[in-house]
Amino acid sequence: MNQRPPENAVQRAIRAIAKVEANEIQATVLSFLWVFFVMCAWYILRPVRDALSSDWTDAQLSWLWTSTFVFSAVAVSIYGAVISRVRFKRIVPGVYVFFALSFLGFYVAGATLSGNDILNRVYYVWTSVFGLFHLSVFWTFMSGLYNTRQAERLFGVIAVGATAGAIAGPAFVSAFADDIGSLNMLLVSALLLLTPIPIMAWLDRLRSTALGNPDTSGDLLRDNRLGANPFAGFREFVSSPYLLWIGLFILLYVCMSTFLYYEIRKPLGDLTQVRRSQIWANIDLAVNVLAAVTALLATSRLTTRLGMPRTLALVPAVMVIAWSVVAVSPAALTVFVVQVVRRAGNYAITRPGREMLFTLVDSETRYKAKPVIDTVVYRGGDVLTAWFYTGIVSVFSLGLAGVAVVGGAVAAIWAGVGVYLGRLYDRDRRTQETTMES
Repeated sequence: MNQRPPENAVQRAIRAIAKVEANEIQATVLSFLWVFFVMCAWYILRPVRDALSSDWTDAQLSWLWTSTFVFSAVAVSIYGAVISRVRFKRIVPGVYVFFALSFLGFYVAGATLSGNDILNRVYYVWTSVFGLFHLSVFWTFMSGLYNTRQAERLFGVIAVGATAGAIAGPAFVSAFADDIGSLNMLLVSALLLLTPIPIMAWLDRLRSTALGNPDTSGDLLRDNRLGANPFAGFREFVSSPYLLWIGLFILLYVCMSTFLYYEIRKPLGDLTQVRRSQIWANIDLAVNVLAAVTALLATSRLTTRLGMPRTLALVPAVMVIAWSVVAVSPAALTVFVVQVVRRAGNYAITRPGREMLFTLVDSETRYKAKPVIDTVVYRGGDVLTAWFYTGIVSVFSLGLAGVAVVGGAVAAIWAGVGVYLGRLYDRDRRTQETTMES
């Protein structure tokens, strides 16, 4: 009879803290490192991208957001078409190599065409498109690597790697942007995106050996894991009142994000690009640290204690107060603080609650409608709210205080939608529980 080799002190400590079995430690550490490198790369690229926004007018930035929406829809369509024809474990390294090479290309172009505005605009849109894929591809691979019981225990541990990367990335920009410059950040990110390639091959071997799971990732499209067309679930979305309310909730959230993003970039216009990158990185760093602390200490308790209606309405209600403060004290520092609170609250409270809403819909609807919500509603919401902001600011000549008044009104509507959506969730959950019991 085969016996497991004795565990060392590190393995015993990991098992005690994270409930990771001895045969899962290697795969869990590798998964942790993979998502750490990817998130670190993203949060190095992101402040460099956001620093460019101060160079453009509101209308110019709105056109860039419109371009991002169009290219995102095209990219998701191409991705869906490719995944129906190629084994997923081959697509994953291909995606990371493709984006790494693209950022190496931007590095070379930036060194050759320094300060070229067209190149900066293309980079802004392309980096935003990359933001659609860097995590979704990783988690899709993870869902095929671990079985259900393993995922329940290990995904929380692995997600800590994403949080660590989200902290390390902006910390790196904040600390070293002065020394190496914004352009060299692209080179660092490209190298980080290539780092997980050998990890993927290693994990693929561990799938059937240490983890003891079959390879079920040959064709995710035919297994209804992904849709070939991001608009394939549009009928399901528009025909479901429940999903429409989710869409409205997200649209109002996007409006908050747009208002703050546009206001933050304005006072940064007179600073150098490196200094802007550092400020955006410091905002990301503060957001991710606060979100991690909140998630650790409060997130798991909120939904249970407050219930879904108040959980969904909590951050919107905070935003009503925050916009009121901005209206009274319309200063750049106030807006920066509000942005940190809003984004941290979204990551730690609103987003987990929002994802719970999808547990009540069937698998077919979830896989078809979610791409519509993530692409059409979220990215389309970026476009709508960007032009809405541009319109009200230019037509009514609104300053920061005026924008805060409008933002407070939108936040109040957002809170009301959160309460109503939470009640719909509670009602449908009780109905499902009653049906299952009978």
